[in-house]
Amino acid sequence: MVKNIGSQDQKIRYIAGALLILAALFMKSWIIGIIGLIAIGTAYMGTCLAYLPFGINTKEGEEG
Repeated sequence: MVKNIGSQDQKIRYIAGALLILAALFMKSWIIGIIGLIAIGTAYMGTCLAYLPFGINTKEGEEG
């Protein structure tokens, strides 16, 4: 699978995912928790499937 998430995008997804999971725990909403898990999962895998049809690649220009 194509890696299309850059390091800054990845950090934002980890933080947003963690905040969404915390919000889900306080609000007792499993849907928000699932969205948080998806954000963390895409950050971990380095691939965002929603970026593919639009040709978005935040990893371009990064070394490594």
